[in-house]
Amino acid sequence: MPDYSNKLDIHFFRGDQDLLQGSPAADKTTLEVIQEKLQSLFDQKNLNFLLGSGTSCNAVPTMAGLYKEFKEVLKDNTHYTNRERNLIAGIDDKGSLEALLTTLYSLKGFMDTYNPQIEGQKKRIACINQLISKVERFIYNKLNVLAKDPYTPEVETVLGTYRTFYSKVALRSKENARLNVFTTNNDMFNEVALDSLNIHYLNGFSGGINRYFNPASFNYTLSKRMDVAIDKFEPVDNLVYLYKIHGSVNWVEKQNDTDGSFFSIKEVPISVADEGNSTLIYPTPLKQDKSLGAPYVDLFREFQHKLLEPNSVIVVIGYSFCDDHVNDIIYRGLATNSSLNVVIINDVESKPVAKIKDKRIYRIWSTPKASVTEEEKPTLQHLHYFNAIVDDIFNFKEEDTIEPVLRDFVKQLHENR
Repeated sequence: MPDYSNKLDIHFFRGDQDLLQGSPAADKTTLEVIQEKLQSLFDQKNLNFLLGSGTSCNAVPTMAGLYKEFKEVLKDNTHYTNRERNLIAGIDDKGSLEALLTTLYSLKGFMDTYNPQIEGQKKRIACINQLISKVERFIYNKLNVLAKDPYTPEVETVLGTYRTFYSKVALRSKENARLNVFTTNNDMFNEVALDSLNIHYLNGFSGGINRYFNPASFNYTLSKRMDVAIDKFEPVDNLVYLYKIHGSVNWVEKQNDTDGSFFSIKEVPISVADEGNSTLIYPTPLKQDKSLGAPYVDLFREFQHKLLEPNSVIVVIGYSFCDDHVNDIIYRGLATNSSLNVVIINDVESKPVAKIKDKRIYRIWSTPKASVTEEEKPTLQHLHYFNAIVDDIFNFKEEDTIEPVLRDFVKQLHENR
């Protein structure tokens, strides 16, 4: 475990109360104080997690990283025309792909109000549409990192953190509800990690060969027979409900299928997923509006419903409170459900949520000590980073499993063929 006291100041607040100041448990370390409190919160009946882009970073670029990489690709004449580059050059994108897409969609809406027969109008509209398509395709390809085989070292590292996360939190007492994981991420780290650990999960899709979105499946559970002589069942221990509230790289929209499904959103293998017909929420001004359509309206309804259940806690990791439609559901849960606790493990001090003096809101994060130089800051391993949270804050015992041994055996078997 890293020595966090050397370079970092650790903060643990409940509302506006600093829980690390004047603690009566003088014999306990800072981490032990945090771990004990989290353990008591995690023992509540309904445990929910909200995972944001920070949980997949390093393998999947952040929005700032995406913008930097996009600017490099933009220099390549084989990908973008001079007309497209000139159009982007005239946009004040504020160093953000979201701002760039926002402007492009605004231009598209403005141009669509003009008569397309005006000379040059068709070319302008075609250029804007093509540029939007290219930017979204660039984002999609950066998100779909698990479709590339073999995995990069960065992908393997992040995937390992997801595996450790689920091995620590997925198994719950039968007296408690099964684990709910909500995520704004479109990548496949959750599914691949759960599969590799042989943990069952329900993600809203049902069927066999053709798996379509069906919100009723979130009301299902998996049970095992306890007695072969009588119909006696109990819920399986390792079951996770996974809600991808911004969509997924392997969801596609099928309009003309004739297999009798009531729904048009289909889940396909990651190997055949295609950005041309994917259904995910890109960082555009349409983001909040799109969340009101299927299947997102069902996913957000489930999100809201879970936060209204008595004795609930939601642990927020890697999410920076930048999406109003997500924030509103958390705030509504706090306003409506007096037994809801919110644990934010991230530096959100510049966000409005940090100003709420509600003792049901816990905040855990770290900042560099005053003695740390500017050159040292980018190299720091913060306590609110996903791998540090999983390895050091979540001190729960990993569930004993033969999966790592089995994976090593299969790997050796293939290598020796």
